[in-house]
Amino acid sequence: FYICLRTENGSQEQISKNRGETELVLDGGFCIPHTNSYGHNFRDYDVESERQQGVENFYRVNHINQTVDFVKKMRGEYEKLDKIEMSIWDCCELLNEVIDESDPDLDEPQIEHLLQTAEAIRKDYPDQDWLHLTALIHDLGKVLLHPSFGELPQWAVVGDTFPVGCAFDQSIVHSKYFVQNPDYNNPAYNTKYGIYSENCGLDNVMMSWGHDDYMYLVAKENGTTLPSAGLFIIRYHSFYALHKSEAYKHLMSEEDVENLKWLQIFNKYDLYSKSKVRVDVEKVKPYYETLIDKYFPAKLRW
Repeated sequence: FYICLRTENGSQEQISKNRGETELVLDGGFCIPHTNSYGHNFRDYDVESERQQGVENFYRVNHINQTVDFVKKMRGEYEKLDKIEMSIWDCCELLNEVIDESDPDLDEPQIEHLLQTAEAIRKDYPDQDWLHLTALIHDLGKVLLHPSFGELPQWAVVGDTFPVGCAFDQSIVHSKYFVQNPDYNNPAYNTKYGIYSENCGLDNVMMSWGHDDYMYLVAKENGTTLPSAGLFIIRYHSFYALHKSEAYKHLMSEEDVENLKWLQIFNKYDLYSKSKVRVDVEKVKPYYETLIDKYFPAKLRW
């Protein structure tokens, strides 16, 4: 694998290290930048910036409203997949005008982020084509912001995700606002396990509603042939309390533990590939259309 060093003149050098052929590569050579496009640290929710106040208010509303009842209502409505029929690439193009208000690192259209992530992974993991495609589609659930999908408010579509039905962990960004959530004082929901049991598996856990859970439902119900690790990445890529702070591990199954390794690889590219560098969409489109045909039907129910 490779690690990145920054030299005295600011340039980056890659240094190769020997590894076993069967070892899971945790660093494929991607150089992590020091700052985001605003010149701040990535995922710094406290630094004073032009987006900080709006991001914090987003999480206040999100944490107050993401309840067990709300998640059940949203899942019941959207798991019908009766909004529209379209291809994966058509959905990618719908995201051209979407900007994620919860993201303190980037204000570029989402299609740019999808391709930046996918191309960075493709460079370091050329043989894992399912991972390239997973990167391309992981945020497609953000079409919930589009009028054709009900034009849900941002707090019900984007942002970090977390389990509902059990205690809210303090590692969740802006967790102080959970005290205003109706489930916070409900004895059925505010204990370590809540309505769940030890090692029950994350498949059996209700996550806060948003684009992650929606795209997971779309992929699964349309019969994708992506491996379980791909579906795991789609559903939990915003679950930072788990893959950054190791909260809620008591709910994980053995399969979850294995899939988490891939999510931690993916997350680095998802987070740190955000930049002002543009991707030539038409140049890379044929490659990704081939992958879409391999792992998905031509038209999906959304």
